[in-house]
Amino acid sequence: MLRILDQRIVLLVISFFTSLKSTKVLSEWKKCGDRECETAMSRVQATTDYLGPDCRYLNFKTGEEIIVYSKLSRKNENLWIGSKGKDFGYFPKDAVKVEEVFIAEEVEVLTKETDFLCLDGDNYSFE
Repeated sequence: MLRILDQRIVLLVISFFTSLKSTKVLSEWKKCGDRECETAMSRVQATTDYLGPDCRYLNFKTGEEIIVYSKLSRKNENLWIGSKGKDFGYFPKDAVKVEEVFIAEEVEVLTKETDFLCLDGDNYSFE
């Protein structure tokens, strides 16, 4: 019985460190259309195919439309956050072109732990 418990603890520790690897904070600041980052900022179109490094990133093909909700700032300004259908995640701003701007004045706010949540199936990982 004790041996089974030891194995479960080892698996839990391995799982914890594996999830930390893919959920690091990408930036402490972001720019949004409002203080809650709920307002769509712009509509963009993919200029290239993109496959992100982990489940926090939005994958897309050339020509697909993406709605932008926020942009990382200061430390990592090259990543924007948006949605394509029901998929949501980070993507490089250089992989898209702006088609329509909805919000001209951006608000800079601190990021939250939930901004770096990795949604991968039923697994939720925080840093």
